[in-house]
Amino acid sequence: MPASSPLPSSPNHLLPLTRWAAPARSALIGVFTDIDDTLTTDGAITPDALQALADLKTTGLAVVAITGRPVGWSLPFVNTWPVDAIVAENGAVALLPTAGGQVEKRYQQDAATRATNFARMQAVLARIEHEVPAAARATDSPGRETDIAIDHSEFVQLSEETIAQVVALMRSEGMHATVSSIHINGWYGDNDKLEGARWIVRELWGRTLDDEMDRWAYVGDSTNDQLMFRSFASSIGVANVARFVPHLEHLPRYVTAGERGAGFAEVARAILSARPSR
Repeated sequence: MPASSPLPSSPNHLLPLTRWAAPARSALIGVFTDIDDTLTTDGAITPDALQALADLKTTGLAVVAITGRPVGWSLPFVNTWPVDAIVAENGAVALLPTAGGQVEKRYQQDAATRATNFARMQAVLARIEHEVPAAARATDSPGRETDIAIDHSEFVQLSEETIAQVVALMRSEGMHATVSSIHINGWYGDNDKLEGARWIVRELWGRTLDDEMDRWAYVGDSTNDQLMFRSFASSIGVANVARFVPHLEHLPRYVTAGERGAGFAEVARAILSARPSR
């Protein structure tokens, strides 16, 4: 993973987390978070980030992870992380913990649509690997049900030019395409991280997220988070977002001092410090 570059210093664009006002923090009812390089460091969740999730849940906050990772990769974490849900594959699938250690799956697309789209996506994936020799499908691809992914920084390093070539090819096939900190994801459908957030709030709590957008925070680190950065007033980038700042049309409002899991733990401490003692 390339080292982070210095963040812009202008407070008009990206504020240090210390500028996040206490009234905004104390009013929160929930936190959405990315996973890779936001909760995780070097591919694994850190103890401080895991404890931060638990601390947020203990105070009564809703906690939902929204990721480009696949269903298969996410399944082991649904019942071991203190979260209300993991929304995988960029908003397409929700994984919910249930009693007895089981996992409930909910989809935004019906089964027939998923089957049709899956076949189309496999053809696009084969075309990418044929036409872009440096590109290879992500190692977690067998667990994917509603999207495809090309590795650019997890186990393979692709140039910016090659990443752009893959994105352009996906879009030429009518796919949505986005770049996370490790993968290039492509899919058919109207889902994205923001629609996934709206959907899970309706599914779990029967409410409309747009009516309470100022009462949720979002934490992320890369270009596939920028729709969330634009939409949430309490949007936070962990410090390694610096790598993607030149490519972001929409920046997070705040940035942590720490990177990855340490940055997420920093966000949790900031939220908890503004909440009334129980």
